[in-house]
Amino acid sequence: MNKRTLVLAQSLKKDLTAVIALQGLPCGEVVEATEQAKDDYAATCKDGNKYRVYMNAEGRVVVEKRK
Repeated sequence: MNKRTLVLAQSLKKDLTAVIALQGLPCGEVVEATEQAKDDYAATCKDGNKYRVYMNAEGRVVVEKRK
């Protein structure tokens, strides 16, 4: 992983952490994020919670809890 990719990955994790927190959901910190499609991510939190964070057709960010 080059330096630019590492910075982008860290920034993405911080952004996803903020989005999840703004929804009032427990997380603490995103430790793993995987892009599933454009504007669609699987996020795993430090506390073990898993979420899907994506943008719906209306342009709103949606956070769904995963098992």
